[in-house]
This record gives sequence, structure tokens and C-alpha cells, in this order.
Amino acid sequence: MSDLGRKDLSTQLGEKITPDSQKSTLDQTKETITGAADKATAAVVPEGEKSTTQKLGDETRGTTNDASAQGKTLLDQAQETVANAAQSVADALKK
Repeated sequence: MSDLGRKDLSTQLGEKITPDSQKSTLDQTKETITGAADKATAAVVPEGEKSTTQKLGDETRGTTNDASAQGKTLLDQAQETVANAAQSVADALKK
């Protein structure tokens, strides 16, 4: 059972054990969006209001209560990833 707005543990496990190569682009995009929403919700819901299974899932996944880190939008994450990749390429070309 999951808390409101959260993925249940069986869904999370199923997403993790299925290789990305066996998922459609739509499935991967959906997992990314729902995963980000789940992490953001986990970050802002007080521990005392979470069910035992959600607490276990959060601990297993390593979710923290740092709302600012978890609350990044997908666009922010993508921009950061692209910027880091560009910097890595620039650094490699300097060598």
C-alpha cells in the first residue's frame, strides 16, 4: 500500500528490475516523471505521516528530507546534466 501521491514498493521494484532496454520511451519518461514526483513528495511529507512501507521504501532508496535537492524540476535536472557533460567535454579537449 502506498501513501497518497506515492509509488508503492512493488511498482518501484518492478521499475528497477526491468532493464531500460525493455521499456518504451513512454514508459521511461513516465517513470522519470513519477519518480521525481515521488521523491519530492517524500522530501516534504513529515516522517510521522508516512506509512511504515513508505518509510522503508524511502530508507532503501536513500531518499532524504532535503526538499530543495529533491524538488528540482526535470528541466533543471536535464539542464544540469547537459551543462556537466559539456564541461566534461571541454575539460577533456583541454588535455
